[in-house]
Amino acid sequence: MDTGLTPIMISSGFLPTGSLLESLIHICSEVSSMEKLPFVQVRNISTMIRRIKLLCSLFEEIQETNSPLPPSSILCLTELFSVIRRVKFLIQACNDGSSLWALIQTELISNQFYALVKEMGRALDILPLSLLNITADTREQVELLHKQAKRVDLSVDPRELQHREELLQIMASTNAKNGKNKGFIDLGKVKEVLSSIGFKSPLDYQDELSKLEAETTKQAGTGGLIVVSNINNLISLVTYSKSMIFCDEEAEMRKESLKQRSASMNRIYDYSLATQSILSNIPDEYRCPISLDLMRDPVIVASGHTYDRNSIAQWINSGHHTCPKSGQRLIHMALIPNYALKSLVHQWCQENNVPLMECSSSPSSSNLERSNSERKQSEKAVDHISATKAAADAVKMTAEFLVGKLAMGNPEVQKQSAYELRLLAKTGMDNRRIIAEAGAIPFLVTLLASHDPRSQENAVTALLNLSIFENNKILIMAAGAIDSIIDVLESGKTMEARENAAAAIFSLSIVDEYKVSIGARPRAIPGLVGLLREGTSAGKRDAATALFNLAVYKSNKESVVLAGAVPLLVDLLMDSKAGITDDALAVLAMLLGCSEGLEEIRKSRTLVPLLIDLLRFGSAKGKENSITLLLGLCKDGGEEVARRLLINPRSIPSLQSLAADGSLKARRKADALLRLLNRCCSQSHNSAG
Repeated sequence: MDTGLTPIMISSGFLPTGSLLESLIHICSEVSSMEKLPFVQVRNISTMIRRIKLLCSLFEEIQETNSPLPPSSILCLTELFSVIRRVKFLIQACNDGSSLWALIQTELISNQFYALVKEMGRALDILPLSLLNITADTREQVELLHKQAKRVDLSVDPRELQHREELLQIMASTNAKNGKNKGFIDLGKVKEVLSSIGFKSPLDYQDELSKLEAETTKQAGTGGLIVVSNINNLISLVTYSKSMIFCDEEAEMRKESLKQRSASMNRIYDYSLATQSILSNIPDEYRCPISLDLMRDPVIVASGHTYDRNSIAQWINSGHHTCPKSGQRLIHMALIPNYALKSLVHQWCQENNVPLMECSSSPSSSNLERSNSERKQSEKAVDHISATKAAADAVKMTAEFLVGKLAMGNPEVQKQSAYELRLLAKTGMDNRRIIAEAGAIPFLVTLLASHDPRSQENAVTALLNLSIFENNKILIMAAGAIDSIIDVLESGKTMEARENAAAAIFSLSIVDEYKVSIGARPRAIPGLVGLLREGTSAGKRDAATALFNLAVYKSNKESVVLAGAVPLLVDLLMDSKAGITDDALAVLAMLLGCSEGLEEIRKSRTLVPLLIDLLRFGSAKGKENSITLLLGLCKDGGEEVARRLLINPRSIPSLQSLAADGSLKARRKADALLRLLNRCCSQSHNSAG
């Protein structure tokens, strides 16, 4: 079968031209759709996204011409794919990483963006624009982009430099070992600096702490002691600032959280209200992971973790050569003082009237006696487990308890346990991780085959909630869940179970390799199409988004068409109750990419007038997909569709309006469609003459 692609030898490292262009358009779309941008590097990221959107227009236009490309353009496109992929990874790293650490390294990260722009310019050096069949407007924009990329200079946002200097000054004052106000910080200034990079709520602070902890682990083997020490200082600063700025709010939240958990956790632990009120004020990060006492002399070991000097010294002296917290082997036994944390612990103790004794590295017997005495006094006010740690432990113990009931309980107990796990997994990435680590997934998969409607519904919904955590997708697929989820999708005992099965398929198919393996199941796509026909509004939307995700891969497009999706999707364009017009249009536009899809879409007699109306009244995205469909229908033997457009009095004015005022993509496609209709009209006049 002739695919219309220009083949390039696989041994040369190139994809076929068609596949290469599809890959370029796909990755450009991924980068362009990144809506949540970090507060650090936002200027470089926004500029880079604008460049990639412009290149995406070039790639789409080249794809639409469907003509053979000169070798130099193939080389250019291959190199651009590599550059854009690295841009995607860099933006994701900025999004997923610590904002404070990125602020400290703002010049280094800016230089990475600069290097990628330069590589983009070098790739465009070999793009033979004059030989490509593209519009003059696109050619001019690419030439301008090329010139800009060649002469661009390193761009470091001056506001970020200012925020970094302010942050470094705060860290320096926190680390001060001399002076009257040593170790004390201006909380107002800290709040101002952290707010400038997006830290508004306790959740923002907690998210940043998690990212800093991950960065510590990452840097421990390669960043050196100074780097690890600096990151630990940032952790101490954020921890202290969070506890002081939101102390009243967090105390109430913790109290409320503990009250809410008490009903389900009374089998496991019971805290008194008096202890809760004290625990709510003590940050867990001030406790030594070994002794669980306040750290009087915090030190950093080679793994990057912090301990009280006495506790870790006893650990090492007893013959251990690993980090107690991570299990990582220590490459040296040096203990680096954590001055920032020590100052913050002292300040916290003074403000909360908690006794704290200065400890030397080798205390005398009298000091030890005094230490024991003070420890007894301290234990009256300070419990061995902080509220934060207690919350995580509570989830862990609850999850383990419920998994045990799933494994050993009778059907009624299993149903209730699955329901509680479903609720526990509904919020919080930590909860989803902990539940999976407790071993819940295989038992939930088994429960999908239950004859009890609620048990099945609870199990599939719990798996859906767990799948939101990225690593759990791997565990769910490894547990062989997909075939059982498809069973529920096809013939689940409640509509909610079927719809949540579709949502689970969508969530799992976000991973590219799972798009292929799910689409290869013969019942998966027909099951989604069945839900498209029978589901509620929410179920139809879940089915449509899952079908769109799967149809990204060409091998799945034909399966979607053969399953009868096209007429259903056309009907849904008119279904105001379903409310999924944009989703249905997106799937139809995706199905144009295979010959079976184009043929099936052309059979619809009601689609063209619907698309003309959507050109006027649809959303911005709906208008783009409507033009995409009309353009695809008019090309390659679509003279009948073109004639129907020409005789409809609303079509030309709508296209002209979009060509003038629509989005960049809509303007370009509207202009192309108007040119095509003009040629069709001229040919009709000539043949009539």
